[in-house]
Amino acid sequence: MKRLKWPSWMPVDPYIVALLGTVGIAALLPARGGAADVASGASTAAVSLLFFLYGARLSTREAMDGLRHWRLHVTVLVCTFVAFPLLGLAAKGLVPYVLTPALYSGFLFLTLVPSTIQSSIAFTSMARGNVPAAICAGSFSSLAGILLTPLLAAALLGNSGGGFSADSLVRIVLQLLVPFVAGQVLRRWVGSFLARHKKVLGYVDRGSILLVVYTAFSQGMVEGIWHQVTPLRLLALLGVEALLLAAMLALTWYGAKRLGFPRGDRIAIQFAGSKKSLAAGLPMASVLFGAQASLAVLPLMLFHQMQLMVCAVIAKRRSRDLEDFVAEDSGDVRAVSAAPRGAASRTAAGTATRSG
Repeated sequence: MKRLKWPSWMPVDPYIVALLGTVGIAALLPARGGAADVASGASTAAVSLLFFLYGARLSTREAMDGLRHWRLHVTVLVCTFVAFPLLGLAAKGLVPYVLTPALYSGFLFLTLVPSTIQSSIAFTSMARGNVPAAICAGSFSSLAGILLTPLLAAALLGNSGGGFSADSLVRIVLQLLVPFVAGQVLRRWVGSFLARHKKVLGYVDRGSILLVVYTAFSQGMVEGIWHQVTPLRLLALLGVEALLLAAMLALTWYGAKRLGFPRGDRIAIQFAGSKKSLAAGLPMASVLFGAQASLAVLPLMLFHQMQLMVCAVIAKRRSRDLEDFVAEDSGDVRAVSAAPRGAASRTAAGTATRSG
């Protein structure tokens, strides 16, 4: 939460700075030859370790308890794996005038990635929404994404995703699904150890992702794919992503209202249903896209920082709106207590009208 409050007007995630620094190192000192083979092997091992830890940390009991709020979770899943991909497919009309085919593949992949967990919880808490629902919704989305993201990529990206094929599905099963299942199976024995060393393992998570980013961008530099991107194309990509984020923020908020969810649930739906996970997307992209992974993860990295900045502003606004409503409601209650019976009835009616 502290990192989201500094500076208050522009919450730049320090981890994004580390990621950009890693990209810079890869541009200046890309791994070549034998060093590239070592980096690739280490990246593969890091991805498997990441998903093992994801599986070992996910509490099956908490996930099952969250099923009681199934309407909310289904709504988040539909936003994440249906509405987002549909908007991604609609952006195909921007190729090649606004987005290059390679950037569009990365943009479409961005729409297939599962939701976040940590930042969704942080923003929901900041906005005083339903935090337990946000925890379960993020967990379900991450779990579903292990299966749905590769399947959707196979169906929607095809061979445009850097040679996506049946071999890619095999690699996904071996590098992502098998370690995740192993983590779930071994959670009974390693869960307490992971809980005690949560802070240290957090550095392992982030370090593993930095290694994946370095390997992907090194390979991109060696292949010369960065000549395909110009500053004007990057600005166009940012504009398209801003429209995507605005559309999903509006859809999750007003759509949840139309479905009859209370305010706390609407907040959880908005923050869990409009965000995409950098931590889950980067390892998947390294498996799915191969040599094209650097361009594929660029839209996701930009969208991740954009969603943090925008959602921090929205969360603070939601919190202030609630404080103003509570203060106004408390004042009305005091007025009702002090007023005559007839005046009290009129005051309460006015409050109900404003609340509606």
